[in-house]
Amino acid sequence: MVDLDSLRCFVAAAERLNFRAAARQVALSPAAFSERIKRLEGELGALLFARTTRSVALTPAGVRLLPQARRCLDEAQRCAAVVTEHGPRPPFVLRIGTRYELGMSWIVPSLSALEEREPQRRLHLSFGDSPELLRKLDEGEIDAVVSSVRLTQGGLDYVVLHAEEYAFVGLPALFRDRPLEEPPDAVDHHLLDIAGDLPLFRYLMDALDSSEPWPFGRMEILGTIAAVRFRALEGAGVAVLPLYFVRDDLAAGRLVRLLPELSLRTDSFRLIWRARSPKDPDLRVLAEQLKGLPLQ
Repeated sequence: MVDLDSLRCFVAAAERLNFRAAARQVALSPAAFSERIKRLEGELGALLFARTTRSVALTPAGVRLLPQARRCLDEAQRCAAVVTEHGPRPPFVLRIGTRYELGMSWIVPSLSALEEREPQRRLHLSFGDSPELLRKLDEGEIDAVVSSVRLTQGGLDYVVLHAEEYAFVGLPALFRDRPLEEPPDAVDHHLLDIAGDLPLFRYLMDALDSSEPWPFGRMEILGTIAAVRFRALEGAGVAVLPLYFVRDDLAAGRLVRLLPELSLRTDSFRLIWRARSPKDPDLRVLAEQLKGLPLQ
């Protein structure tokens, strides 16, 4: 009889068409993973994958098996749900990745409230930048990512959690003698951003009707929005930052909003996970709970 672990390995390999990445997803060594696939092929009496040194593809037998294997795994998960639906659910873990600033300002302060809503669930956090977190998600090291990153790859599901608004800000003292109201004024100011392609300032440029450049006297690249905010509060330059991240600074007068009549392009925080993840129902529950917790 075919065992579920072998089917789980088969589905991982079929979806990724990369044995090494699939082995990481199911927490097996590449050798143990290959042995699982080989054993499954022996039990079924058919080759499921056509492998070369450069590629992996499903054979016709593998193509026929894939939907049935997914149904078997789904039914096995439902068996566990039926047994526990009238009693306490055993503890389970969701591994969530996010960038450091969002995690520390919103997710970490929300952990106690989330635990009250689902006591048997444990959230394990992983911090990093968006490319690193999407790599970890793809390789099965984490279950989901909270991010506003623009998604260009397929095979992902997501739920929108909150709109992410932005503000163009700076220290009030910078503008007493040197206003910043239009592009030519930029020559007297420094721009702070997280990367050389100015992804934060792009939220302002995308909102403008004109493509006229802003000739800032200097650019300072700082890597994270926490560093950009820190330098903005020191008066080192102006920056576009997420509104939730500087709302208290604006309210206290530590920073002022530039071009307040201009509505900068918005983005959205999403909870993102791999399509057909076995943890899909639990991730959707978490997404709904996060939607009810305001950004801080």
